Amino acid sequence: MSFVRFGLILAAGLLAACSPLQEATLDNGLKIVVKEDHRAPVVVSQVWYKVGASDEPDGLTGVSHVLEHMMFKGTSTHKNGEFSRIIAENGGRENAFTGTDYTAYFQQLEKSRLTIAFELEADRMRNLVLDDQEVAKELRVVMEERRLRTDDQPEALAYERFMATAFTTNSYKNPIIGWMRDLEKLSAADLRAWYQRWYVPNNATLVVVGDVDPREVIALARRYFGPVPARKLERTRVPAEPPQKDIRRSRISAPAQVPALYMGYHAPAFSLRSDDWEPYALMVLNGVLDGGSSARFERELVRKQQIAASANIGYSPTARHPVLFLVSATPSRGRTPAELEAAIRAQIRRVQEEPIAPAELERVKAQVAASNVFTRDSVFYQAMQMGMLETVGLDWRMLDRSVERVRAVTAAQVQTVAKKYLTESNLTVTVLDPQPGKAKPRAAAPLGGGHVR
Repeated sequence: MSFVRFGLILAAGLLAACSPLQEATLDNGLKIVVKEDHRAPVVVSQVWYKVGASDEPDGLTGVSHVLEHMMFKGTSTHKNGEFSRIIAENGGRENAFTGTDYTAYFQQLEKSRLTIAFELEADRMRNLVLDDQEVAKELRVVMEERRLRTDDQPEALAYERFMATAFTTNSYKNPIIGWMRDLEKLSAADLRAWYQRWYVPNNATLVVVGDVDPREVIALARRYFGPVPARKLERTRVPAEPPQKDIRRSRISAPAQVPALYMGYHAPAFSLRSDDWEPYALMVLNGVLDGGSSARFERELVRKQQIAASANIGYSPTARHPVLFLVSATPSRGRTPAELEAAIRAQIRRVQEEPIAPAELERVKAQVAASNVFTRDSVFYQAMQMGMLETVGLDWRMLDRSVERVRAVTAAQVQTVAKKYLTESNLTVTVLDPQPGKAKPRAAAPLGGGHVR
């Protein structure tokens, strides 16, 4: 639930405001952001590359995710598997994740071992070996991952269909893992070209949070990452999604136990404009509709009307391009997706037509500001938020302003964004129609070494 996620952002922002933070840019273009947190003798190091699924042209989908797998397969200095072994031997943990707008790699270690993380990351930024046989082997792993997590999961297939329906030109229409037809054709040469094009210091941000001295971290980064040469970046212009004119509908039939409903409205992402209040108003709207047990979806649709078994909203405006205000819901037994859609749209119309009561508005804003305060104890999540913001072209300083921006949202502004964006002409609906047959069990642990997807 993105409402919770935003609460995490805010919690991190509260902490960021009271902890020393420094940034620097090396001569080769690598940006470094370092934040002190001396409550435990640990450090998190993250390298974020500004490349993800949204950068992939049609026919090459999944290449960012496959390359993420291959980054653990060895360099000209370290053999296959040594990266993970060295981190583990030093009491650390490491992983990676691929998103629509970024690919990131991280390590969490005892503070004196930060040098190890830097040496290994700088090595694979420059010296990755992409062996034809290893690539072919890992491609089979990724294709099996796709079968396990998407092709055999009706809900995942429905969501994939939903995204491909909601976006017509923007690459957000494509799954991060890639289409199977593209994975079957992907080659080691494709991965080498992708690596050479994007894995350069002038396309990366190094984020370090923990029990460190920022000046020492920057000096250490200069020692290990400084020699990595920059290369000219040629970023392909991603076509803007044209305005939607009519409701879009799609349906997918698959063996499943229950139906599922996905509804999405095109909505803005964060920007650096000081007058850009709309994403914050949409986040408060998210909280009004789906901010816990006292929110309207849970109170009205699940408990009172009993038309929904669940109804959740996802809105994540930390992105390079406009995103979706997404509703995912499951009807109660004996109720249809059409009935649930009508009930959800009725709740949206209520927000559009009736101003939110002051008490409800203040409760929601307070909940946002206070949500998941425990994440102040997470050095990892602090690094995540700063890295994500920087990589999508924003500024980590937004963290410090988030609380006041949310508190400034008015009932009229919530109503305005509801009327502007949550319209029928801006709506995409996908329904999972369950069919007789044995539903596949839910996917288990990730494949390919357990790296985050």
